[in-house]
Amino acid sequence: MTAATPVTLTVAQAGAQSLASGTVGHALLAIERATNGAGDWATAQRLIKQATAGPVDAAPHCALYYGAPAIAFLLHAATVDGRDRYPAARQALDRHVRRLTRARLTNATDRLRDGRPATFAEYDLFTGLIGIGGLLLHHAPGSSEMGDVLRYAVRLAGPRYHDGMHIPGWWVEHDPDPLYPTPGGHANLGMAHGAAGLLALLAHASRHGRHVEGQAEAIRWLCAWFDQWRQDSAHGAWWPQWITGEQVRTGRPAHDGPGRPSWCYGAAGIARAQQLAAIATGDRTRKTSAELALAACLTSPQRDRLTDPGLCHGYAGLYQTAYRAAADTTNPVIADQLPALAALITNAEHGNDIGFLSGNTGVALTTETIRTGQPPHTRWDACLLIA
Repeated sequence: MTAATPVTLTVAQAGAQSLASGTVGHALLAIERATNGAGDWATAQRLIKQATAGPVDAAPHCALYYGAPAIAFLLHAATVDGRDRYPAARQALDRHVRRLTRARLTNATDRLRDGRPATFAEYDLFTGLIGIGGLLLHHAPGSSEMGDVLRYAVRLAGPRYHDGMHIPGWWVEHDPDPLYPTPGGHANLGMAHGAAGLLALLAHASRHGRHVEGQAEAIRWLCAWFDQWRQDSAHGAWWPQWITGEQVRTGRPAHDGPGRPSWCYGAAGIARAQQLAAIATGDRTRKTSAELALAACLTSPQRDRLTDPGLCHGYAGLYQTAYRAAADTTNPVIADQLPALAALITNAEHGNDIGFLSGNTGVALTTETIRTGQPPHTRWDACLLIA
C-alpha cells in the first residue's frame, strides 16, 4: 500500500476507498465482528487488503469518507484490541492526513479572506474539515492541525453580514440537493452538512479538553441559533433542515411540521449535538431539553416518518444516535424506547445497497450494538460525530 499525491486510480480502486459505499465500510464491519466474537480476523484482514490494494488517494479533496482519511480511520479501528496492527501504514497515512489538512485549511483561509461563501465540500462531515477534525480529535488531538481546525470551526460558526442581513458563517450559496433549490443560498442545520456537525465537533473537543480561543463563545452562538429555529409540537421539538434568506428575513421556517427524525438532517442528530454541547458547558437545562427532543423521535408519529433501515436516513442512524445519547444521561427516557426501535431494525426488509452510510453494512454495524448491548469496540460511530 502506498499513499501519495497525485495518484491515478481505477474506478474500482477509488470506490474501494469510500467509507460511505465502498470496501472501507465492509472492512470496518468485519473488524467490529472480529473484536466482539461474531467474526474472524482473517475476513477483516482480507477486506482491509482489498481496501488498500491500490494507491491511496491523499490529495486535498480527500476527507473522512474517502481516501487517506477514510483508510486511516479504518486502520486505527484495527488496533482496538491493543494489538499494533499496520503501524507503518498508519503512521504514513497520519502524515498524509495532516498534510492534506494543512492544504485544506490554506484554501479555507483564502476563501474567508476573500469574503466568498463556504461550500459543503470545504467544511462538512463527509467531504470537509469537520470530518477531518473528528478524525484528528481521536488520533492526533494535540497536533497543531487539530488546533487549526478548531480555530477554523470557531471562525466558521460566527455570523457575517451579507445581502443586507446577518447570516451564519457556514452559509452556502449552492442548493442542499438538486431537488430542493434554495435561491440565494441557505444555512444547513443538520449533522451531515451543517450546524449540528459543527457544534458536535466543538463540543467533542471541549469534552476531550481541547480548547482554542473563542470556542466556548462559538458553542453558545450555535446553541442560540438552534434555539432561534426550534419549533415545538405536541409530538416533540423539531428544527428545519435548512434556513433560506427569505426565512432569515421573516424569522419563520417554510415547513409546517417536522421532517423525518434522521441522524443526518433531522431532530435526532440535532438533539444529540445539543446534548453534547450541554455536557461540555454544564448546561443542565439544555441537556434535559435535548434528551426529551431525542426521546420524542423514538415514538410515533415522529419515528413513523422513517422509511428505511439505514444509518443516514433511517432506523439504524436513529438507534445508534439514541444509544450514544442514552449512555450520557441517567434519565431513562431515551433508553426505555430503544428495544422497540431495535425490533424495527431486526425485522426490517433490507434492499440491495450494501454500503455503510445508506445500506446494509451500516445496519449490520448497528445490529452488532443491539446484539452485544455494548458500545462498538471500534468506535465506528465516531465518523457520525455522535461518539
